[in-house]
Amino acid sequence: MVREAVPRPEQLVLPMFAVEGTGVRQPVDALPGVARMSPDLLADAARVAHRAGIGGVLLFGVTDRKDAQASSAHAADGAVQQAVRAVKVAAPDLVVITDVCLCAYTDHGHCGLLDDHGEVANDPSLDVLARVAVSHAVAGADVVAPSDMMDGRVGAIRAGLDAAGHEDTAIMAYSAKYASAFYGPFREAAGSAPGHGDRRGYQMDPANGREAVREAREDEAEGADMVMVKPAATYLDVIRDVREATDLPLAAYHVSGEYSMIKAAAERGWLDERQAMLETITAIRRAGADIIITYAAVDAAGWLREEQP
Repeated sequence: MVREAVPRPEQLVLPMFAVEGTGVRQPVDALPGVARMSPDLLADAARVAHRAGIGGVLLFGVTDRKDAQASSAHAADGAVQQAVRAVKVAAPDLVVITDVCLCAYTDHGHCGLLDDHGEVANDPSLDVLARVAVSHAVAGADVVAPSDMMDGRVGAIRAGLDAAGHEDTAIMAYSAKYASAFYGPFREAAGSAPGHGDRRGYQMDPANGREAVREAREDEAEGADMVMVKPAATYLDVIRDVREATDLPLAAYHVSGEYSMIKAAAERGWLDERQAMLETITAIRRAGADIIITYAAVDAAGWLREEQP
């Protein structure tokens, strides 16, 4: 009767990794229970997730087709574009969110284009990001989620979507995305580690909290429909601060490293996986998140239903 913060299955979003081909399933060693899948198998998994009651899926593309301009990121036959179409056939009512970034498609592994000095060029990257978002919307994505952290990308994507006739495609902005150590397993899954340097020049300093509020407000002003804090479990104070600063729906990403730590400890018998996952998800909800992106979404949905018959 008096429980204050109870996450619901429909608030959970499952990240999924799409690769090209048919019948392809590639388990990710650093992410127990997670695999890269071709669109046909990914659609089957999305159908299962939908039946479990989760609210949506977040699709990432993995490809060997890389170049300096990330040209395969907006290809009509790209892994994400194919996966969107397949999921929409398999589970029409499932919300499909697509990650919009360039790191998995560039031969240098950075989230934007590079200038002649090897530095990330913010403004030239915006047009490419907008093209990627439009290609996802054309494929049928309900929500596009720019994770690149280029300044002004939400406005550029909103303008690109509107000009292409996709005014109803929503934008979930990775507003406060930190330069975190907890992304390691994801980078193995997506093949997106930077070839040189790091991403601290455009991702946020883990020491900064007020900056997250500024970033969220800027994204809201540019037309974001939802904002996000990433990582989640180690940034609960930031989730709370952003929650108090905006009325937009707030997502929090329980990232790969946070998830894998629990899985690894559970495999060794050091803690109870179910209790630890649900406690973590509840803490993220308690901090103020409306949407929780987690690799444990399907299992957590089942556990939540069992606790609330």
